[in-house]
Amino acid sequence: MQCPVCKKPMIVIEHDSVEVDHCTACGGIWLDAGEIELLFGDAVRCHGFLRGGDRALAKGERPRRCPICGKKMGKDVSRGERPVTYDRCPAGDGLWFDKGELAQILCHAEGFAHSGIPQFLSQVFSGHPSDNLD
Repeated sequence: MQCPVCKKPMIVIEHDSVEVDHCTACGGIWLDAGEIELLFGDAVRCHGFLRGGDRALAKGERPRRCPICGKKMGKDVSRGERPVTYDRCPAGDGLWFDKGELAQILCHAEGFAHSGIPQFLSQVFSGHPSDNLD
């Protein structure tokens, strides 16, 4: 799969039944449909948090194309202390997170701040335990 940002090939890493596509060039992460729900463990809570932010915060961000279907992705904004703007495929193929965004979402989602998932993502994708958490 090609990165929707820099067009470089991505690598696949699996963690607890979730396959994470990672671009080693720009640090972005692609999650196929349903994978973020597996990380959260609760689809309703996941969607409420991920889509609960102020979409006006996404204004001005350049649209990207889905690495699976090629359609322009829409922007969504998470809830939380530090809202994150991320990309969502309109056909439902998956979600794109720029470097550090997925770890930031999981750090600020209720119940995840002290789980091992954000730290795992940060260590695997940066090589430094706290690079992507701030």
